[in-house]
Amino acid sequence: MPRRFVIIAVIVFAMPLCRADEIYPKHCNAKSQASVNKGLEYLAKTQSQDGNWTGSQDVLAYPVTMTALAGMAFLANGNTPTRGRYADNIRRIERYLLGCSTSSGLITGPGEEDGRPMYGHGFSMLFLSECYGMETDDRLRGKLKKMISDGILLTARGQSQFGGWIYWPGGGDEGSVTVTQIQGLRAANNAGFSVPKGTIEEAVRYLERCKTPDGGICYSLGSGGDTRLAISAAAIATLYNAGEYDSRLADSCLAYVWKQFQLQKGWSKNGGHDFYTHLYAAQGFYQAGDKYWDEYFPATRDQLIQMQHGDGSWDGDGIGPVYGASIALIILQLPYKFLPIYQR
Repeated sequence: MPRRFVIIAVIVFAMPLCRADEIYPKHCNAKSQASVNKGLEYLAKTQSQDGNWTGSQDVLAYPVTMTALAGMAFLANGNTPTRGRYADNIRRIERYLLGCSTSSGLITGPGEEDGRPMYGHGFSMLFLSECYGMETDDRLRGKLKKMISDGILLTARGQSQFGGWIYWPGGGDEGSVTVTQIQGLRAANNAGFSVPKGTIEEAVRYLERCKTPDGGICYSLGSGGDTRLAISAAAIATLYNAGEYDSRLADSCLAYVWKQFQLQKGWSKNGGHDFYTHLYAAQGFYQAGDKYWDEYFPATRDQLIQMQHGDGSWDGDGIGPVYGASIALIILQLPYKFLPIYQR
């Protein structure tokens, strides 16, 4: 063998081999990956064979919502219904949510999500729409297509005259449910479904009507009142999801939320809905660019790692461990860019 080939071979085999999970996106590291792995294992081992979760207060009150949120945490790890370590978990979630379809198009369970089924409906549309493009089983894909299409119609018909939604379809409007529906509709649109253009446009106008002098969003159009940090953070992410990248409202909400995050350092934002606030603020800051993300994420990453329990769960605003784990995992995995809805 010529000498030059021997030298090349020595150089190649002397190079250290790196596993895929050791190559991290910006601001992610071995500690954050270990936290993610532990959290995903918690969700996997506590999932029932039926696909949902049982036993904790969050899933007892909101089984559909929590199941869909946990599904987003698995998808954010790069799993699909047919590939990845947690493919079986995702497939079980699909089956569970398919069993929650109703003749009206509303995605809900027997307990009606403690009287607030539109949250679960919106999060389910988000999860199922993300799954739809990954599904390889034609029969199951057909079921998903019908369920998502029916869900879109239910959401469109349940929109209030002012452009928003509340806990029940057609029952009124408020900000937190409205942003959930916008994100679900946008995910469906990204998956190739036809979404009435006027529905999203009216929803965006609803948020604009709820703008406060501070630049953020109030709880609802009818109630007025103070600016709500959590809903203002959610408005940023969902306006970007709706394609409103040059929206003056998105800019004003971003400025308001960023200012509050600078004034209130640490995880808690004094609103009682910290996990919810961070879920959407993280998406908004990530999509707004490195100026925001580079300052926000490292501290949030470290705080989430510190807050994680030994079993892999997180306390989620007193709501429950599935809620807390799902949101923490979505935030920690945003830089991996596996889900279109969360990408820049």
